[in-house]
Amino acid sequence: MKEQKKKEPRKRVLSGIQPTGEAHLGNYLGALRQWVHMQDEYECFYCIVDQHAILGDGDPLDLPRRTLDMAVSLLAVGIDPEKSTLFVQSDVPEHLELAWLFNTVAPVGDLERMTQYKDKSMRYESIPVGLLNYPVLQAADILIYRADAVPVGDDQRQHLELTREIARKWNACYGVYFPEPEAIVPETGRIIGLDGEAKMSKSLGNTVGILANEDEVWSQVRRAVTDPQRVRREDPGRPEVCNVYSLHELLTEPAMLPDIAEQCRTAGRGCVDCKRILSDSIVREFGPFRERAEYFRAHTNEVRDILEAGADHARSVSGKTLAEARSRMGLEWREEL
Repeated sequence: MKEQKKKEPRKRVLSGIQPTGEAHLGNYLGALRQWVHMQDEYECFYCIVDQHAILGDGDPLDLPRRTLDMAVSLLAVGIDPEKSTLFVQSDVPEHLELAWLFNTVAPVGDLERMTQYKDKSMRYESIPVGLLNYPVLQAADILIYRADAVPVGDDQRQHLELTREIARKWNACYGVYFPEPEAIVPETGRIIGLDGEAKMSKSLGNTVGILANEDEVWSQVRRAVTDPQRVRREDPGRPEVCNVYSLHELLTEPAMLPDIAEQCRTAGRGCVDCKRILSDSIVREFGPFRERAEYFRAHTNEVRDILEAGADHARSVSGKTLAEARSRMGLEWREEL
């Protein structure tokens, strides 16, 4: 008999998302579509990071609803609890304890140089420590599962590099244990909002909710900014600089793209009609999500059960990591010497 090849263990991935309520088009194109595809290739841990969210200005009374709505969105787009571990960050306290242990090696200078810290600290008269330590908790989110890789956009590369630095410094002090996770860079790049300027964001109103109906989608897309050179319908356009066309490339059937580009260049089709095609593409893409979301909204107890089961599994993994980290740092005093 031929000797069977031993199956290689799948690489482990951790990624998190803020509980902002219903996910939107930018979330989907920039992260969630990739999350769904990764489920068959990686061992995936997906986390709704509510402890990061409390640093913001949101209403704490609204946080549970926003957390549940985000869970519904994730399940609706195709996150499968049979394939992935989906959970809420605050249900796994090991994240916070490891963050404190990492605080003993995290360089203050590196934290102060973080772009996000420098940008956001200008909004405060008295800067909260949590803003400075935010990346340390992010590092703990990743390393508590000893993740091999993390999907990151351009704005998170600096945070991942700090995670790698914290792993290096901790390993140098206490022995090699934590991996230095690699970046999985999405092919989509930065998703520009419908305003054609800023990153797609719910707070800026330049996006579309993934559960929006046909009229709601069109209401947003019809206002999308196109090529500024094309003032009148008869003016030729430049699809290579038009943000609407860049969204077509991500959402519209590939066979239609040459015609859309040609009609833009020759002014054969107006911008409104071009945006109508994009709106229809979004509606078609989101159709199955709305159907699944209706089911989960009607069965919220099932959603809670999925999150609790995910947290149970996450704790079973994170607990072992934390126990090893505590032992190496001399905190398990009950161990026999």
